[in-house]
Amino acid sequence: MSSCCGNNQRPMDLHQTVREGYARIADGEGGGAGGCCGDGPGTASGALAERLGYSAEEIEALPEGANMGLSCGNPTALAGLAPGQVVLDLGSGGGFDCFLAGPKVGAEGRVIGVDMTPEMLSKARRNLVAYRERTGLDNVEFRLGEIEHLPVADASVDVVISNCVINLSPDKPQVWREIARVLRPGGRVAASDMALLKPLPEPVRGMVEALVGCVAGAVPIDDYRAMVESSGLAEIRLTPKPEYVAALSSFQDPLYARIAESLPEGATAAEYVTSLDVTARRGRAPEGRAPAPQGPGPRGGG
Repeated sequence: MSSCCGNNQRPMDLHQTVREGYARIADGEGGGAGGCCGDGPGTASGALAERLGYSAEEIEALPEGANMGLSCGNPTALAGLAPGQVVLDLGSGGGFDCFLAGPKVGAEGRVIGVDMTPEMLSKARRNLVAYRERTGLDNVEFRLGEIEHLPVADASVDVVISNCVINLSPDKPQVWREIARVLRPGGRVAASDMALLKPLPEPVRGMVEALVGCVAGAVPIDDYRAMVESSGLAEIRLTPKPEYVAALSSFQDPLYARIAESLPEGATAAEYVTSLDVTARRGRAPEGRAPAPQGPGPRGGG
């Protein structure tokens, strides 16, 4: 089972590569090969989000710039959020899914976004002003941190969501251990991610744009299931969503066009890569027993 991103970079180098790529996107310099859908902010972002199941009303209600075209699924819908829940978004970017989750959990709930890129964190915090004015809610916050070392206390979260981010990690099994650590007994995870239907050709795996674009970091579906199982989570369900890659192709996404150029003649990206909806649950403690500790307590955030 692979825990890396399919190239020779060390974990810290991979973090820096991803951080720099997403900093450019946050600053509006993505240029066409930056995010999970490759185009970053632009005219296709809203249309792509609608293809992924977000309603036009949801998209229009977001703070300007929160939808950066970086999605590969709709984890907020997958999660079935309810009032009063505490939600954690891994790799929250400009706040897209956090701002959608906030009204669903209401004033008694809380949404925490974690991102390792300071530029993204600054963008999300600027967007908070418009979110508060529009909703009248003050229930969303953003913390600086890596998803392998979440700045969140043990057993403090009802639902973990993530949108096209876990595949970017150089230590994906550790991410899933952290998810299990922060979830309360009975808590759930609903993630949208990228996975492989078959191994990518070496030229694609070596493309930095593909790494930042959530492709080179993807692992086979069977390996993905094994990572989630090893974290101790239960009720695991993995659902491939090939229509995401088809949608990117229909939008003539620059990243996927480059990938297509590196594939064998006649092959398409959709034959190799799929979006993947992942749901799982942390088991409840036996009646009358406290849940076993899942790891270290809170870690410092930004």
